[in-house]
Amino acid sequence: MNADDERTLVYSEKLWVPLWWWPAGLAVATLLAAEVHMGAPGLRAWLPYVLLLPFPLWALYWLSRMRVHVVRDSDATGELRVGRAHLPLDVVKAVATVPGTAKSAALGRQLDPMAFVQHRTWVKQMVLIVLDDPDDPTPYWLVSSKRPEELVAALAKPTPGDRP
Repeated sequence: MNADDERTLVYSEKLWVPLWWWPAGLAVATLLAAEVHMGAPGLRAWLPYVLLLPFPLWALYWLSRMRVHVVRDSDATGELRVGRAHLPLDVVKAVATVPGTAKSAALGRQLDPMAFVQHRTWVKQMVLIVLDDPDDPTPYWLVSSKRPEELVAALAKPTPGDRP
């Protein structure tokens, strides 16, 4: 059995943009294409639609690409994956939720310049992950999450009673 067979996905979420952004993006692209269409009669009239309508679809999908995963090994170690970044769970000192009302302060005047931040504006809440790693100058991670309580629970260190 290889090491990947021993890993268990404890938490997973993908931070999609809100659903109403998709028709709004297509509407803006259609209006822009219609404006260009009015100035280009004939065979070239369809060209702005072909060029402009795929752009908001690509842009909104690109904005929605961030995933948040917590993976645990059979020996209770594991890692947090946020986008392409990886964090071993054994360096996590403390975890807390940042409510939407405190997000502005956490990303503004209280933000440490050395912090790792993965922020999505359409997600109201965040999770603060304080690190205890002498080899890493990063004091904490701030990660957007639609289900912060579940992410905090997944990052919590399991106690011997939690194991089956």
